[in-house]
Amino acid sequence: MIPAQIDRLLLKVQKPARYCGGEPGSVIKDPAEVDVRFAFCFPDLYEVGMSHLGMKILYSLLNSLKGVWCERVFAPDTDFQQVMEEHNIRLYGLESFDPICDFDFVGFTLQYEMCYTTVLNMLRLGGVPLRSADRGEKDPIVIGGGPCVCNPEPVAPFFDLISLGEGEEVLPEVCRLYRECRQQGLSRRQFLRKAAEIPGIYVPSLYQVSYLPDGRVEKVEPLDGAPAVVTKRIIKELDKAFFPENFVVPMTGIVHDRAMVEVLRGCIRGCRFCQAGYIYRPFRERSPELVDRQAHQLCRATGYDEVSLTSLSTSDHSGLERLMDTLFTWTDQERVNIALPSLRVDNFSPRLMEMVQRVRKSGLTFAPEAGSQRLRDAINKNVTEDEVMRTCRTAFEGGYTAVKLYFMMGLPTETMEDIQAINQLAQKVVDLYYSLPTKPRGKGVTVTVSVACFVPKPFTPFEFEPQDSIASFREKQKHLLATVSSKKIKIHYHDAATSRLEAVLARGDRRLADVIQQVWEQGGNLEGWEEHFSMARWEQALADAGLDADFYACRRREYDEVFPWDHLNYGVTKEFLARENRKAHQSLTSENCRAHCSGCGANHLLGGACFADN
Repeated sequence: MIPAQIDRLLLKVQKPARYCGGEPGSVIKDPAEVDVRFAFCFPDLYEVGMSHLGMKILYSLLNSLKGVWCERVFAPDTDFQQVMEEHNIRLYGLESFDPICDFDFVGFTLQYEMCYTTVLNMLRLGGVPLRSADRGEKDPIVIGGGPCVCNPEPVAPFFDLISLGEGEEVLPEVCRLYRECRQQGLSRRQFLRKAAEIPGIYVPSLYQVSYLPDGRVEKVEPLDGAPAVVTKRIIKELDKAFFPENFVVPMTGIVHDRAMVEVLRGCIRGCRFCQAGYIYRPFRERSPELVDRQAHQLCRATGYDEVSLTSLSTSDHSGLERLMDTLFTWTDQERVNIALPSLRVDNFSPRLMEMVQRVRKSGLTFAPEAGSQRLRDAINKNVTEDEVMRTCRTAFEGGYTAVKLYFMMGLPTETMEDIQAINQLAQKVVDLYYSLPTKPRGKGVTVTVSVACFVPKPFTPFEFEPQDSIASFREKQKHLLATVSSKKIKIHYHDAATSRLEAVLARGDRRLADVIQQVWEQGGNLEGWEEHFSMARWEQALADAGLDADFYACRRREYDEVFPWDHLNYGVTKEFLARENRKAHQSLTSENCRAHCSGCGANHLLGGACFADN
């Protein structure tokens, strides 16, 4: 039941359904039967957070535990934030409407660097002190997880705990320990010290960072017996991992409004720019039979008429065609559409195209990432131009008239010739369409080229690389536009300033915490949205802290430099990443994991080989 005060105020905001809860599938528990309360916060708007599969899984998992109640919390938009501040309403959980300062845990999933100021804004709105050092015995434990915590150092002072890797096993362990410590009357600090003994849990306050005179990290020292290196947690057997039988179904439109089933974790490809491809290793699949069962159960429980087969590279599932055949036995009859994201150019077979055609009516999207073969080899994309053209031919002959191609600019070893090659490849796709006798009559082709700015990320072979300057990015963007001669080609590119800041935060250290807090104090919030982002705020805060953006973003790092995240272990070794980096500068490729093991180190997390035939 919505409190009367909030109910009245929702009439003043643009999208009240974001803030009123009560959706089908949401979990309400009796507070008298609960002794651990967990506020699961997504630092973005409702329609973004409600589309995130990880949040759905952990929400259902925590609520399956006896005595634990997990509620959802999303960042309010500016209109509702103003209403909250005017009427002294604290940020609340959507299930109980209790303020998050009354919870035992306040958890944030950090999906992208641009959410950091939103985290601080949500803490402040919820009445939770921003910094771990300022929280007392009655304040919640603030815990973070998600892909960005592979280098949590820029936001480390704001978190009590960081959960590295996959949370299905570790979060119940944390809740159990919290309950035990409270029953024993232990202090907050005693709980944090014991939590540091849980594999996969990093307690930032138990580590001391020192710096060299030139600003580089000298060393990270553990305190009070904390482990020198914290290793991420993984689920070894994906078929045994928890997966919900039901989802919360929103009562307003969200970004991905459909059922989602995870088909695999990790990636076999080893694209050298892709952080997800390394931090989610090792590669693990769900069995087709289990995916089919979970998909059918979710569609029946939620009423969704579309289910997405979710992963980093769905077409790399060894049993995809068998899975699709099984799904078609009920999806056709029950009029459920299947979404197949993350398709690869090099394994897009006519058989797979036939399946895709049954379930997808719009255009197809592929990611060559680079225009020239030399650069594709340098980034280890392992896709040839012939494969791109063959895939587009297959699509056009199957009746498609629109193709979207993803690229990056600013990649290591890139030249202006590589930028020009982006348009040359797009033009070849256009020419291919008009060369086919099977093209639909009276219909033209559309090739959309989307170009992102390369951001070097931790735990990738390019973590050592400098990022292009903003001026260089903009020069390349102008050159790309100048090379386009066909109206059939549409060009979109990302903002270079935002990418610069992502690079600063991705490879930053603890000194950036003061910068993030100052930007938030100056109005920074929801900065993943273009209308809320201000580079000038960040430049001023960096200058006030005596820090240089180029030091973090544009500096080449030596292989033996101590990185801010070197005390965190995500499976892949630094030696392997350096080896792959050297191969990139020689434009040498590495085979995918299924074909040949390159010795990244992630297999140690499984206790054996990732693939039996390797």
